[in-house]
Amino acid sequence: MPQNPPAPLSQETGRSAFVLSEEVREALDEGRPVVALESTIIAHGLPRPRNLQVARELEDLVRTAGAAPATVAVLDGRAHVGLDGTRLERIAGDPGVRKLGHRDLAPALALGASGATTVSATAFLAARAGLGVFATGGLGGVHREWTQTQDESADLRLLAGTGITVVCAGVKSILDVPATLQRLETLGVGVLGFGTEHFPGFYLSSSGERVDWTVGTPEDVAEVMRARELLGGPPTALIVANPVPEAEQLDPATHDRVLAGALEACRRRGITGQAVTPFLLEYLMRETGGASLEANLAAVRGNVRLAARIAVAAAAR
Repeated sequence: MPQNPPAPLSQETGRSAFVLSEEVREALDEGRPVVALESTIIAHGLPRPRNLQVARELEDLVRTAGAAPATVAVLDGRAHVGLDGTRLERIAGDPGVRKLGHRDLAPALALGASGATTVSATAFLAARAGLGVFATGGLGGVHREWTQTQDESADLRLLAGTGITVVCAGVKSILDVPATLQRLETLGVGVLGFGTEHFPGFYLSSSGERVDWTVGTPEDVAEVMRARELLGGPPTALIVANPVPEAEQLDPATHDRVLAGALEACRRRGITGQAVTPFLLEYLMRETGGASLEANLAAVRGNVRLAARIAVAAAAR
């Protein structure tokens, strides 16, 4: 199955917004499967030096499944789709690496900045490079108390206009999950539950919200991707919601108790806007003794494995 039509890319010479790693370029040239990976979790989501160990582990999981990993980042004003060892170490070790959403890409490229890409930036760059599958942890979405704050992640609108399959563990449980699902429906973004009838809750196997469609194999997902391609129409993302295994989820009672405390602390301190999500996630990690981080990593590993299997199945069609 063909991936997204690629934008003009460079290898290492000339002026271009995009640079493909040798591994990714060879895979695309040969029609082999490729899986995009975000870099924010490496630069901003994990402590050093564990972040580099996890980055290498996730790439190896993709290779073991028969696909090529394409970790996405911006370095010195160039968007890299796939990182070699030196560049991966730089993203993991440089404290000056910024956090880049889709809206930050043009300034970063124009001003020669370096940054790790979020879901919105990774999905955009991966699709522009011709990749069809992207694995991440949890998506952003509609924030709680939206009617007062109008706070919504840029992930949603970007995915509404980007034809890429995103494997995730739902949306972050600190968000308003029912409102996010409603927003995804309004935007025309497809949602499949992988082996589940309930939308995952990021740290939790289930958010309690049902999904309309359930698939059981990577081949099922590849068939949905093919059907979408045959139908044509406006490009929108396909979300494959893959729950973290129950044995590796955060204890639900602990999750609910700590999250309630985190939301109260956020209100008490007057934290708003973009500062809310990192505050809540840090609070959960601290108050659960790191258990929330381990559940996050378990979800990411499962999503990466599944994304690679989907990419392999799609490439075989």
